[in-house]
Amino acid sequence: MSEPQITGKSWAMVATLGLVWGGTFLVTELALALMTPFWIAAARIGFAALLTTAIWRLRGGRLFLGAQADWPNLLIIGLLSTAVPFMLLAWGQQYVTAGFAGVSMATVGLIVLPLAHVLVPGEHITLRRLLGFLIGFCGVLVLIGPEAFASSGSEAELWGRMACVGAASCYALSSVLMRRLPPVDPLGLSAVTLLIGAVFVLGLAMGIEGPPTNPGAYGFLLLAFLGLVPTAAANMLRISVIRSAGPVFMSLTNYQVPLWSVILGVVLLGEPVHTSLMVAMALILCGVAISQFGALRRLFTRRPV
Repeated sequence: MSEPQITGKSWAMVATLGLVWGGTFLVTELALALMTPFWIAAARIGFAALLTTAIWRLRGGRLFLGAQADWPNLLIIGLLSTAVPFMLLAWGQQYVTAGFAGVSMATVGLIVLPLAHVLVPGEHITLRRLLGFLIGFCGVLVLIGPEAFASSGSEAELWGRMACVGAASCYALSSVLMRRLPPVDPLGLSAVTLLIGAVFVLGLAMGIEGPPTNPGAYGFLLLAFLGLVPTAAANMLRISVIRSAGPVFMSLTNYQVPLWSVILGVVLLGEPVHTSLMVAMALILCGVAISQFGALRRLFTRRPV
């Protein structure tokens, strides 16, 4: 396993992921009016799995690129990358506020830090990196406001909160395990993990919610978009970032997602601009700059001719 390599391309991919996943909430809300949560997750992962697998097979269908293979970890990654966190979030959001769900996703970076410190070479916790992630997390708290820890009043709220934090832990652990895999084709890794997740979530959706309802042509387009852009394409970007730049760098996306969600609400829905947005943006950008100071310096420092 080589040392993490953070380049300009890495920054562009992380920024793109933040924008794509930040906008996904708007589309998901529209889809929820037409289908149940677990079937939305099943359709999203299933569509992405079929598309990615078809492209992978056309390109030769190779997976592990060397003699070494790690199927047990690949199975775990497939479950923890999509199926399990999608199901936990879908269930947990019934009992918690949207603000708490957003904050729980922002904890991915803080969960990744100790895991990567122990399991991934070159990803050690430093005071500067920890300070940067804490400042970025504070930015998310400012952005969401009092709703971050407000009570929903549900009797199952504690279990709902545990489910949301559990989903964040799944994303963190899967990122670290993915980085530790032996040489593997990124497209094949994306296809196989999506297939594993699709089989798991389809079975649970049928068992828990019964047969799916017909969403109609409009609903099908929404599900196709969710499968194509924030799942299939974004999963490929996520894998590329983790395999090249490392899980800690990838976790910066989780601070961007709520920020982009609010910005898109202002731009597309005409929502008012609050002072908290400016303060949160400053804190998040400051946190990113501090935690990734070395990578930014290498990016912007010109090499001598």
